[in-house]
Amino acid sequence: MNHGTRQPAVCGSFYPREPQELLRAVDSFLARRSFDKAISSATAVICPHAGYIFSGAVTGEVLSSVDVPTRVILVGPKHRRAGAGAAVDTSSVWRFPFGDVELDEALCDALAQRAGIERDAMAHRDEHSLEVQVPFLWRRCPQLRIAPLLLGHEAMPRLEMIGAALAEVVQQAQGSVLMLASTDMSHYLPEAAAQKQDALALERIGALDPAGLLETVVSRDISMCGVLPTVAVMYAAKALCATEATLIRYTTSGQTSGDLSAVVGYAGYVIR
Repeated sequence: MNHGTRQPAVCGSFYPREPQELLRAVDSFLARRSFDKAISSATAVICPHAGYIFSGAVTGEVLSSVDVPTRVILVGPKHRRAGAGAAVDTSSVWRFPFGDVELDEALCDALAQRAGIERDAMAHRDEHSLEVQVPFLWRRCPQLRIAPLLLGHEAMPRLEMIGAALAEVVQQAQGSVLMLASTDMSHYLPEAAAQKQDALALERIGALDPAGLLETVVSRDISMCGVLPTVAVMYAAKALCATEATLIRYTTSGQTSGDLSAVVGYAGYVIR
């Protein structure tokens, strides 16, 4: 299925519009790596998706800490109601200031053949949660091809099944495939309260406990916008025999803005 080019939704707001300015920003964030040598065995990563001024350092530190293969499955939350509840984009390429990034049609089709996952462009048209990840991935691997999957609230009952589908697609793919779950943590709480709430969720991520993460976020009313993609990717990683989730960095928007009265939390993980 091929329906042309997806135009950027948040270019010029979440990240710079001018190509060289964008690449300089991405390079500066990627320079802040946590390990002397990139982890070649990473199964998945978890990265935030706010404007680069707030969360770019976390994403850069995570993605500089792993080898990025040519094929990446991106799983993010739907911030809008439009489109299917579990939607793989139908575009052939995504446009960025530096050029176009191709979709991996084999991975996209394989995902869409699984129960409950559809090819749907509407869900992706104005969504930022995956778009903001791509410049970092492309800078690490200019031959990048992506399979973008968005999950809305209606996908919640099927998260374990979606995780199993992701694992099956990765297992059957030719060569290495990295999964990326896109999420921010608590939203618009005083920093101390956000840190306390986020610590509960981070504990479950660190334990590779997807069911426990979902239960904690729901029961504690934690405003983690990407809990569904994170849970699905954790299920997939466990099915692929991952045993370790390493917290690379946690911070809040208040550390950039100086306003600690209403912050958003950002966390980055490597799962292997």
